[in-house]
Amino acid sequence: MKRSKIYWASSLCLFGLALAAATGTLRSTPAVAKDKTGEGSKVRPGDWNQWAGGPARNNTPEGKGIPTSWDLKKGTNVKWVSQLGSQTYGNPVIANGKIWVGTNNGGGWIPRYPAKIDLGALLCFDEKDGKFLWQHSSEKLPTGRVHDWPLQGICAAPLVEGDRLWFVTSRGEVRCLDTEGFLDGEDDGITNDWGTQAEILKGEDPASDQHGPAVAGFKAGKLSPGVLKMVGERGVKLPAETAVTAAKEPNTFLFTAKVGEADRDFRARVTPGKITIERHLSVNDKDEADVIWVVNMMTELGISQHNMCSCSVTAIGDVLFVNTSNGVDEGHLELPSPKAPTFLAMDKNTGKVLWSDNSPGANVLHGQWSSPAYGVLGGVPQVLFGGGDGWLYSFDPKGENGKAKLLWKFDCNPKKSKYLLGGRATRNHLIATPVIYNDLVYIAVGEDPEHGEGDGHLWCIDPKKRGDVSPTLVFNKADPSKPIEHKRLQACEEDKGDMERDNPNSAAVWHYTGVDTNGNKKLDFEETMHRTCGTVTIKDDIVYIADFSGLVHAVDAKTGKPFWTHDMLAASWSSALVVDGHVFIGDEDGDVSIFKHSKEEDSAEPVAEISMLNSVYTTPVVANNILYIANKTHLFAIEKGAQLKDPANAIKNRASGGDGD
Repeated sequence: MKRSKIYWASSLCLFGLALAAATGTLRSTPAVAKDKTGEGSKVRPGDWNQWAGGPARNNTPEGKGIPTSWDLKKGTNVKWVSQLGSQTYGNPVIANGKIWVGTNNGGGWIPRYPAKIDLGALLCFDEKDGKFLWQHSSEKLPTGRVHDWPLQGICAAPLVEGDRLWFVTSRGEVRCLDTEGFLDGEDDGITNDWGTQAEILKGEDPASDQHGPAVAGFKAGKLSPGVLKMVGERGVKLPAETAVTAAKEPNTFLFTAKVGEADRDFRARVTPGKITIERHLSVNDKDEADVIWVVNMMTELGISQHNMCSCSVTAIGDVLFVNTSNGVDEGHLELPSPKAPTFLAMDKNTGKVLWSDNSPGANVLHGQWSSPAYGVLGGVPQVLFGGGDGWLYSFDPKGENGKAKLLWKFDCNPKKSKYLLGGRATRNHLIATPVIYNDLVYIAVGEDPEHGEGDGHLWCIDPKKRGDVSPTLVFNKADPSKPIEHKRLQACEEDKGDMERDNPNSAAVWHYTGVDTNGNKKLDFEETMHRTCGTVTIKDDIVYIADFSGLVHAVDAKTGKPFWTHDMLAASWSSALVVDGHVFIGDEDGDVSIFKHSKEEDSAEPVAEISMLNSVYTTPVVANNILYIANKTHLFAIEKGAQLKDPANAIKNRASGGDGD
């Protein structure tokens, strides 16, 4: 498969003209992502190199002396703090001395993108002191919120192995980056390739110039005052006497100018209604990402993500696993691309698609934002994907003759549940990541938090069975001997002659929806499992999960019986961290609740509730005995005995962008 190195993101519409997207693609031979260190996937033993720490997706790192108390205002037990964006949903990843966090551009870290410009940002910091190192920037898609919701930024966590990093951008791309950026003095992408390392300079439209004078200047071999002003506002001061030459391509002009101490190549492209000016990135751009390869899933695979493309990828050997986020249209009624793939296996060195699958097809309810997991289950390697149709799928990671090889599938919703718009649905899809523990698989259903609260289901599944392993099957009276095909909005419609029967091939070990603990013959709010964005965390046969309604559930991993629940009185998007004898969970009010890791009922009362000063949508993680928590606007490194100097100034926003608090 041919692969586009990059497609022209979005272009500057100079001189009062509307912003529009360029649509061309540049195709070339893929760059090969080779590990210069020769360490392959090696990271340090205490690192946390992907979402939930590994392909089994169980957030239970080793850690000693992890604080259960800290004070952000006083700086007590706070090692350092770093500014993020104005909204942060990406979970921190720590590997080989660096930290990466997905956020938006509210921090305004690099000159060419001031904080007022909305885009997705993957930030890289130094692990020892939180110093900013470099940023990868994903400009917003011009189609708007249907594909790229304002201010959301990068919502996924990257995967880091050796000196390579893979992640999914908000623009529907899978990208491989050099973890060193350009700080190593090397350009590891294809050199002299505009499609690989070109940045698009954007700025305010200068009122003193018009489109015509700018083009006339190019043709006369010079830069117009308006172009000089626009580029200057983005931190690039060009000499007025800069000479411009026409390129071979129509309406394309080239010029070279000194930026700092180095000569830099620029390209201006004129199309109807817009002018795009690009600067070739190089080792002189120390605060920029060094891109190895790019696969644009929208243009190359036909996917149409809903609101956001988000998947925290994982890999085994040379194979990278990706959920494409293919979803519904702006009206939430139909899929623009029902035949586009949902699940991918890719060569992580080149980006080549090894196999793909679109099992959810036109049955996607809303979006598909789950992330894959991998494990050897019952002696068989399996990669697990949560679908936007509410089914969990298992595949042979190798595929078969270049095609996907399905092992089993499991419907995580009751067959009579129904999908409705406006948050009234009882049928849900999967946002959480499947977790593997003791040869079993655990997952809970959920929905976009914008759609509100609703019924939840937590499942334990036996992955050794094959085929349709759902708890029940649906038949119709017209032919009661053969199960009918799954239907998108409601699998079993009794008024149309459908009927439900137990599946003799069911892989359900247990199913948790809540328990009537007070004996009043109904499930009260605090006894109910609600929809969740969260992924389970399991330690010592205790399953911890926070639902979107703010309840923390501790459940027996073997039986599904609850040990205890706790109401945090605030919505939670977070998953649990279990480390050093405690459980850490964040909530939308900005508190991190800390519980004793125990099945005992008195553990339902937190040992501490600590304010993070802003909403915590991410999951706490631990690496090398440091606790990392990202709130909406900042990343905190928390260490026992540390003392942050001048905490008020350290936590102060260094830039104002988006809706930052």
